[in-house]
Amino acid sequence: MNGTMTKYLILILSGFMLMSVVQASIEPGSTIEQLQKRWAVANYQLQGKEQLEAFENLKGEAEAYAAQHPKLAEGWIWSGIIKSTYAGAKGGLGALGLAKAARSDLERALEIDPPAMNGSAYTSLGTLYFNVPGWPIGFGSDKRARELLLKGLEVNPDGIDSNYFYAEFLRNQGELEEARNYYARAREAAPRAARPLADEGRQQEIRSALEIVDSKLKKR
Repeated sequence: MNGTMTKYLILILSGFMLMSVVQASIEPGSTIEQLQKRWAVANYQLQGKEQLEAFENLKGEAEAYAAQHPKLAEGWIWSGIIKSTYAGAKGGLGALGLAKAARSDLERALEIDPPAMNGSAYTSLGTLYFNVPGWPIGFGSDKRARELLLKGLEVNPDGIDSNYFYAEFLRNQGELEEARNYYARAREAAPRAARPLADEGRQQEIRSALEIVDSKLKKR
């Protein structure tokens, strides 16, 4: 069971910043920018026990921020992103609980302000739906995933994350030609000045994905 859950719950919801490893520890009174930067460090620079501890701390900090600013969609979005990524790093039965909590946070964000953070709630929630196993184990749904990811693209057609995660979904569905098109669009996305570490990590993921897709297409 643990291996299966880990396979399905690797959620690289990925896309966001630069900071030292020391700054990955939680400080009181975090802002959205600080959560973004610490997430990028935890996701792209830490591994193993150190990474899990960083995500656990970030989870508590993001929950506190969302509770203090309940009408701010960005807080709920980041709480959902952190829990989703933590689920992928953690794996096992505990990952599904984190994924469900992430879904609740992202749905809350959509109730407040759907276009917030360039539609990140749509993209992140869509990624959850295609990574989490379906009934009776989880809530996964490819149909719902496609709907949400396309909404994310509608809000942010040129974004690195909206294109990357839709490409990931298409690759998962075996739609390799279309997946390649969206990976290429993600690769050409404009850099985000405040998020160099996230962009660097995402571009590496895009390059790796394109190599895999191109290899499969050549064998057809």
